[in-house]
Order: sequence, then C-alpha cells, then structure tokens
Amino acid sequence: MSSTNTADRRSPEQGTANHCISNFPWRSLFLGLAALCIFQLGVNAWNAVREWAVDALVAQAWSRTLLAGTRALPWPGAEAWPVARLRVPALGIERFILSSPSGDELTLGPGHLQGTPIPGGEGNSVIRGQGTAQLAFLRDVRLGDVIEIQRVDGRWIAYRVVEGVVLDRRDVWVAKQEGPNRLTLVTGYPFENARVAGRRRYVVFAFEHQNRGGERGLRGLPPPLAAVPRSPASASAPPG
Repeated sequence: MSSTNTADRRSPEQGTANHCISNFPWRSLFLGLAALCIFQLGVNAWNAVREWAVDALVAQAWSRTLLAGTRALPWPGAEAWPVARLRVPALGIERFILSSPSGDELTLGPGHLQGTPIPGGEGNSVIRGQGTAQLAFLRDVRLGDVIEIQRVDGRWIAYRVVEGVVLDRRDVWVAKQEGPNRLTLVTGYPFENARVAGRRRYVVFAFEHQNRGGERGLRGLPPPLAAVPRSPASASAPPG
C-alpha cells in the first residue's frame, strides 16, 4: 500500500482536530470582536450613568443656590458651579450654565465665559459649549425663538433670537460689551464634528426685551443685530 493512501486514511478524530485548528484564527477574531463590543457597551453605559449623575448633582446645587442666594457646589471640591438656568420652550430644552475660574466647566456642561456678565445680567453674556450634549441644539433654534434665563435670585429674563451665523474662532468681537443686553451662545461647527477643535464656530445672538418683564412683556423682535459693534477677525484668544 502506498504512502499516499496511508496519509489519506485519517481517523475521524484527526479530521476534527485539524478542522478545529484551521478555524482557530476565525474563532479568536470573533471572540476578540465580541469582547471589544462588550467593553464599548460598558464604556457607553458608564458615560451615560456619569452624565446622569452629574446632571442630577448640578440640578440639586442650583436648587440650593436659589434657596440661599449664594453659590452652591455640586459636590465637595467641585471646581465649577451653576450660575444660571437656560430654557428654550419651543424645543423643550433646559441647561444649567456653569462657571469656573479655570474653565473646567466645559467638561460638565455649557459654560459662562469669564469676563462677561453672568447670564441675565446687564451687558453681553457669552455662553459657550462643546460636544453634542451641550449647545448643539442651537442648530434647531429659529429667528424669533425665546430663550429664557433664570438668575440666582430666581427671576426669569426672556430673550429673542435675532441671528445665527457661522464665524471664525478669531472673531472675538462677539464678546464685546457695547450694544444692548443680550446672550451670545457659541458652540463648535459643524455640529456633527463639534468635539473637534476646528476654526469655525456657530454663534447665536439673542436680545433681551427692554422692560425685562419676561416672555409676556415681549412685543415683536428686539433691535437689529446692527446695534452690536463689530470689528475684523483678530488673532486674540477666541471666546470658545
């Protein structure tokens, strides 16, 4: 009997072993992909729980702020705290505006730009955000929409959106204080790539009603955006 015939006469056990060996790389690849998917699901679940917990703690801190009229930290040692509450009734949006001397507030939510008035105050209050969970809702804001700000004293101030525009991050004139009382909201652009630090920003301007009487006191749109002085793009540090 030839050696070739002998080699072809393999036992069933040998065939099964060779089949398992030949499938080993594919099985390893499948198990690796499954483990990666499970890990990613765990990371996403953890991030969701963390965001929920942070939002809950910030909301509680704001409630304490309204009761005491003074700054309240979300947790001991926190470097950011809520200074205002923002609502967009037409979109069902609510955000707490945070402030921090170090600028770390953007890791928790929309932030108040240091050097500009606290939202609801006199002048131009600049609010900035990053990521899709903070101010990306601005893509759905329309001219004439109402933005409401609750101050530390509990009073609500209403603003009307007068313009939304894409600007270069060097257009620092948006933080100037000349002109009417207003909100300037700045977020990354394009919205689908808002987490990447690019050169463009989407900026929404909303002017306060003159009598500070809230939404019921609004009569038409506020003065045109031409009331805000502008200057050419500067190489100075951007507002967001």
